[in-house]
Amino acid sequence: MSKPTLSWFSIVRLGLVQTGLGAVVVLTTSTLNRVMVVELAMPAMLPGALVAIHYALQVFRPAWGHGSDLGARRTPWIVGGMLVLATGGLLASVATAWMATQPLFGVALAVAAFCLIGAGVGAAGTSLLVLLAKRTDDNRRAAAATIVWVMMIAGFIVTTGVAGHMLDPFSPLRLIVVSASVSVAAMVLTVTGVWGIEERPVAAPHPPTPRASTPSSFRAALREVWAEPKSRRFAIFVFVSMLAYSAQDLILEPFAGVVFGFTPGETTKLSGVQHAGTLIGMALVPLIGAVHPRSRGNLQIWTIGGCLASAIALLCLAAAAIIGPGWPLRETVFMLGVTNGAYAVAAIGSMMALVSAGGEKREGVRMGLWGAAQAFAFGAGGFIGTLASDVARYLLSSPALSYSVVFAAEAGLFVVAALMAIWIHRAPVRGALRQDELRTVVVAGG
Repeated sequence: MSKPTLSWFSIVRLGLVQTGLGAVVVLTTSTLNRVMVVELAMPAMLPGALVAIHYALQVFRPAWGHGSDLGARRTPWIVGGMLVLATGGLLASVATAWMATQPLFGVALAVAAFCLIGAGVGAAGTSLLVLLAKRTDDNRRAAAATIVWVMMIAGFIVTTGVAGHMLDPFSPLRLIVVSASVSVAAMVLTVTGVWGIEERPVAAPHPPTPRASTPSSFRAALREVWAEPKSRRFAIFVFVSMLAYSAQDLILEPFAGVVFGFTPGETTKLSGVQHAGTLIGMALVPLIGAVHPRSRGNLQIWTIGGCLASAIALLCLAAAAIIGPGWPLRETVFMLGVTNGAYAVAAIGSMMALVSAGGEKREGVRMGLWGAAQAFAFGAGGFIGTLASDVARYLLSSPALSYSVVFAAEAGLFVVAALMAIWIHRAPVRGALRQDELRTVVVAGG
């Protein structure tokens, strides 16, 4: 008997978990970043390295997903992951305050804290997406993806606004109090979001089927998921597309300053224009689906279209770099935000649709594999984007032309990602046969 699908109210409640997750993460990656560099005069590479640690921990997402697969419920992993994340967020603020008097011990504690942050994000985020995917009706997946991601961005916005107000005048103690308040609020939102969503499992009247059919070994589970053509191809697609998505993050504002002469305040507003476009792009997918019901469930078309549209927007930025101040930069950046938002929602909706396509009891491993690919891409994207712009500037001796080349390369990555989105759904039949053969071998050897 299939479990009931989530109502709109339940989807919004699960979105509260994303709001709490976003609140803790944005405080540690933006506010603490600024405090370390400005108030404490620490080298900028320190917060960069700490954030890199947070991304590096995402390699364990498949393992945490496997752990939730072995259990009957995802809720303990969501709540437990958020508890680890909230603890890491609090310790990160304590470590930052400690750096003012004992830099060495403060940095050591910060490393441990960001390890907890990475682990908490991975454990809670992976299980949350699996729960949302398994319990959301097919026609609601794009809208559900929009809701939870918009609520996460809302967590970013509210936290930065409120925390920014509460931190003035700045003091280390005030930083710790604000961080503790955010962590407590995140836990309250998480418990409110998941309370009663999953019913407790009922004891089976008969002995369970032999466990050999679904081996408990993580290595065997990961090997089984990687043998699934769609899972493997989708992981590659996520990495390539998210690399293109994130590579412009750290070079957009410097580009506007160098080529267009924007002030720091103007470049910050430009980022706001992009984020506004992203929210609108995220909302467009379910809205158009409501007006044209035939397009509602066709997430593959939305994914391909979002990648190609993002490529066009990046090519416009490449042209802007060559033409210079006469180009409508704000409008182009807004278009980039809209196309990125449409792509992101379609990709997340596709992720939710594909998570149950394959071997049973492997949803957590599958989602964890894709989450690890996404985190790797985000962690590498910013660094590769800045490195590519520096190399291009050295080789071409022209800042404008170097930015143009990098934006064009990112557009090329999005075109490759669009082709991969087609490739995903053309998985060969022999891949499915290999999957069945693998299960047979596991059962026979059990």
